[in-house]
Amino acid sequence: MEIKVPELAESITEGTVASWLKQPGDHVEKGEAIVELETDKVNIEVPSDEAGTLTEVMAAEGDTVRVGETIAVISAGGEAPKPAAAEPVQETSKETPKAEEKAEQPVAAAATESTSVADRPIASPAARKLAREKGIDLAQVATQDPLGRIRVQDVATFEVAPREQAKPAPTKPATPASAPAAAPGKPEERIKMSRRRKTIANRLVEVQQTAAMLTTFNEIDMSAVMALRKRRQEKFVKENEVKLGFMSFFTKAAVAALKKMPYLNAEIQGDEIVLKKFYDIGIAVSAPDGLVVPVVRDADKKNFAEIEKDIIQLAVKARDNKLGLSDLTGGTFTITNGGTFGSLMSTPILNGPQVAILGMHAINLRPVAIDAERMENRPMMYVALSYDHRIVDGKEAVTFLKHIKDLLEDPESLIFEA
Repeated sequence: MEIKVPELAESITEGTVASWLKQPGDHVEKGEAIVELETDKVNIEVPSDEAGTLTEVMAAEGDTVRVGETIAVISAGGEAPKPAAAEPVQETSKETPKAEEKAEQPVAAAATESTSVADRPIASPAARKLAREKGIDLAQVATQDPLGRIRVQDVATFEVAPREQAKPAPTKPATPASAPAAAPGKPEERIKMSRRRKTIANRLVEVQQTAAMLTTFNEIDMSAVMALRKRRQEKFVKENEVKLGFMSFFTKAAVAALKKMPYLNAEIQGDEIVLKKFYDIGIAVSAPDGLVVPVVRDADKKNFAEIEKDIIQLAVKARDNKLGLSDLTGGTFTITNGGTFGSLMSTPILNGPQVAILGMHAINLRPVAIDAERMENRPMMYVALSYDHRIVDGKEAVTFLKHIKDLLEDPESLIFEA
């Protein structure tokens, strides 16, 4: 049975082999994951549709594979090929019993090819791909495989071994991993970007190149929210088994402001503006491979406790790399909290194709003028709204941010927001 790359998502046609969870020769149960694929958004485990033995893998870790491509073979209920069976491959005797001849036919064919075509070594597709990338002549690569088939491990080993006897690469030399000769005494480390990090980088650049992005700022006196949390925290935790955080206040305030300024809850499709009549709020959270934006669905229909529980659940899934594509797609507006890391002020980049993103920052005590004669130290937070000026005017953006400020400085007013 062939294991093929499954459909990943509507807009994703390829992925990267992150890790093989099973190795050739391992027994696989039906439904058991055998490989983990990294896509632009999440990691996906590919299960086996039936029990058997993993007999061959056709892509190495780090290889790019496309939807529908065969990446492994499982022998249903069978055994993995044993290296010891390679001995008769070297013989050309025609007196082999028919049963043995039938069983060894694929092996014998491989051996014949490997011994008769000296100028074209037998190698796995992954090994050939790696050799091309590194400029390695496969004829120079030794293999431990009894059938003479070059595996990706042989190419990788050859790459790091001394190359006095190896032919120089005709196209591009292998890039040294560290301490290049051009900068002696200046150590470096080269780390290959993950697929997700490359996707994040490409999309951020794309947004900056295609959107007319502008940012407006304001500041919020967090005294009322902090006092409300202090008064209600114990009862809230007792009733809901979750703490009352700041993010639920900002989510509810953002939804209320989006209802008043609908063009911030929209996107551009060709020459049309699509106004979203639902409120799926993306909450940026930190994950092992970078920032991801899982979505709290129907935030307008949820109370504070439900929002807090959703955010915690999504953050745990992000930390454990268990987010699904459904967790990350379809958001209409994004909130990011740089204050978690101590950021005082920043200009968040749009999470395309959305046209606006709200940035929260650290809460710091600052002297604030209460009136013409009084100053007080208040817990203040700078907030930023980046928006696409193609469909959002400055007046709308400033009014939106001012409305959030007003709601959070009088948090009880959120109760009366529809």
